[in-house]
Amino acid sequence: MDVNLVLRSTRVITPEGTRPASIAVSGETIAAVLPYDAEVPAGARLEDVGDDVVLPGLVDTHVHVNDPGRTEWEGFWTATRAAAAGGITTLLDMPLNSLPPTTTVGNLRVKQDVARAKAHVDVGFWGGALPDNVKDLRPLHDAGVYGFKCFLSPSGVDEFPSLDQEQLATSLAEISGFDGLMIVHAEDPHHLDAAPQRSGGAYADFLASRPRDAENTAIENLIAQARRLDARVHVLHLSSSDALPLLAAAKAEGVKVTVESCPHFLTLTAEEIPDGATEFKCCPPIREAVNQDALWQGLADGTIDCIVSDHSPSTADLKTPDFASAWGGISSLQLGLPAIWTEARRRGFDLTDVVRWMSEGPARLAGLTRKGAIEAGRDADFAVVDPDATFTVDPAELQHRNRITAYAGRTLSGVVTSTWLRGERIADRGTLAEPSGRLLERTN
Repeated sequence: MDVNLVLRSTRVITPEGTRPASIAVSGETIAAVLPYDAEVPAGARLEDVGDDVVLPGLVDTHVHVNDPGRTEWEGFWTATRAAAAGGITTLLDMPLNSLPPTTTVGNLRVKQDVARAKAHVDVGFWGGALPDNVKDLRPLHDAGVYGFKCFLSPSGVDEFPSLDQEQLATSLAEISGFDGLMIVHAEDPHHLDAAPQRSGGAYADFLASRPRDAENTAIENLIAQARRLDARVHVLHLSSSDALPLLAAAKAEGVKVTVESCPHFLTLTAEEIPDGATEFKCCPPIREAVNQDALWQGLADGTIDCIVSDHSPSTADLKTPDFASAWGGISSLQLGLPAIWTEARRRGFDLTDVVRWMSEGPARLAGLTRKGAIEAGRDADFAVVDPDATFTVDPAELQHRNRITAYAGRTLSGVVTSTWLRGERIADRGTLAEPSGRLLERTN
């Protein structure tokens, strides 16, 4: 292979560990990971990043881009710029909050047409499973979606209704027939209906309205369905640590279940959320510090497979001071890596753990075999990070369309100095290149 680029660092994170290395790139692909002082091939450009750490580009499999239809909330141009600025080189777009939702092949094509010229990073798509679209699931799978999202409780938008247990079984049976993946917003509607519902700005009231039992019961029922149907399922945005023993036992038994959590559950706590601060509202909710400690233990022991953003933005007017009526979603696409690294380092983890959770794990979940690691044959996707540099989050410096963030004013460690997509630098200390991302389709 003709090498045209060598990216050199004293700290490169590879599947074999962190070491000084020179990464030889041929076109869009990693040709080899060479010793640090390897001779640069004739005609190749050397980029030496010194002691900055080179990570595989992050993979975020849980992003609400909301384009088309609610583009005033976000959009492919702004979302993928934020991703690139944050070291993310691949994202998967959720099927709802856009109009139309990704629930038919025709709707998928609409989304792809909108995204194609705007993507600064590589973009793939999830399909949606609704009560009335079972006939569309196989065609969507054949068209290249990475799996299917469903809700077990109201989604918040009328065009994406939830599934009851019978409808879930029907969709799961269809999807398992072609070895597809169902990704599930797991909160039980009966527990939600029974919980106290109070309007106003008190975060404690909102937290009480989304009890842990709603997650625990929904996850227990999902595991039972997956076991019975031998189906592949993935639990989205795990918030309740009480469900971890259920999930660990199911995995040990051989049930095909995987789990994600999100930066806000792992770095923010209920105790610190001021009343009326609905930039912290999400569903399921941010819970107490003791719950967060248990989630980190779930990461350490492998019960939780990956960390993804659940970037769910909205316009500022929808973030009213009333927790009951405010839009539920946290914008963190650009900040996930430093938020997690800041907390992970405090808890004794290192960047190899962060790579496992935020690059390798999401890539494995989606079957993105060319992403998620620095090794020969993978796409030349890199995030270059100064892990010791700190910054204070200024919403004005974010690339998101609506610069509302629960992280405003927080001091975080880990500055992304550059991001590389298939051998080309797409972000350089906050300066973004023109869009060069590609639309991805599942091939396995």
